[in-house]
Amino acid sequence: MPAVRSPTELTEVFRAKGLKVTPQRQAIFRALHASSVHPTADTVFDTVRREMPTISLRTVYQTLNDLTAMGELSSVDLGTGSSRFDPNTTPHHHLVCTTCGRIDDLHADFPGVHIPAGDDHGFEVAATEIVFRGRCRHCAAARSDEQTDVTTSPANTTQ
Repeated sequence: MPAVRSPTELTEVFRAKGLKVTPQRQAIFRALHASSVHPTADTVFDTVRREMPTISLRTVYQTLNDLTAMGELSSVDLGTGSSRFDPNTTPHHHLVCTTCGRIDDLHADFPGVHIPAGDDHGFEVAATEIVFRGRCRHCAAARSDEQTDVTTSPANTTQ
């Protein structure tokens, strides 16, 4: 997954747009740059609060929304309860683990996915995003291990 630009680059972007660069915003930039997931605002807030206990959730939301408006992040609602902020702003799809909530980017073309002619409701499609739901490799492996443990436990063997 492409990372958010460096804190220095984001500082320059904010200054070029005439936005204030505060210590709180720089801490948010660092947290985003260090992240390898699609964080929620609450996740960013919890991370930054360890470094800067007085930061407000409002500041985190405002900064994330500013970054989204600038095209540095995408705000995505993948049905996991909270909007996620995605540093990958190129067209792509998502894999969502229904067990642990992990989200991975998926770069794939689906040429057969389209609105059939005559059934378009006058709607002009600008982009297509597909969300696949299931279990990530870690959760699938853990479940497989659990099933193996159950079938090989002494209580499940016949004598």
